[in-house]
Amino acid sequence: MAAKISYDDVEAGTELPAQTFPVTRDTLVRYAGASGDFNPIHWNEKFAKEVGLPDVIAHGMFTMAEAVRVVTDWAGDPGAVVEYGVRFTKPVVVPNDDKGAVIEVSGKVAAKLDDEARTVRVDLTATSDGRKVLGMSRAVVKLA
Repeated sequence: MAAKISYDDVEAGTELPAQTFPVTRDTLVRYAGASGDFNPIHWNEKFAKEVGLPDVIAHGMFTMAEAVRVVTDWAGDPGAVVEYGVRFTKPVVVPNDDKGAVIEVSGKVAAKLDDEARTVRVDLTATSDGRKVLGMSRAVVKLA
């Protein structure tokens, strides 16, 4: 598989299609099983509140993975992401109701890095409940 977006077709400022990702308690239990991260702050409301959290929170790595989907879907190839990093700024609080939480992610090409390597830097903005949940969320992407 290779990136479907051509380096020549993007400029700094090119916006990626924004996406929203629902998160429920069920999502967190499934992620815990897949990742092996059974920390009770991600599934036990009583424990989460006892340690000072407002409620159960989503796994940081889950939040990070959902956010980068905006980039991989846009590029057309998950392998096109050659570098990715974030800072965790606020947790995604997941209430125990029918709605859960939503992670809203937008992105734009911040810079064309290397004509020869055909790489760009994409900056992402991820929010939940109106609060920025990831900071310095950046991916380096090798385009076609």
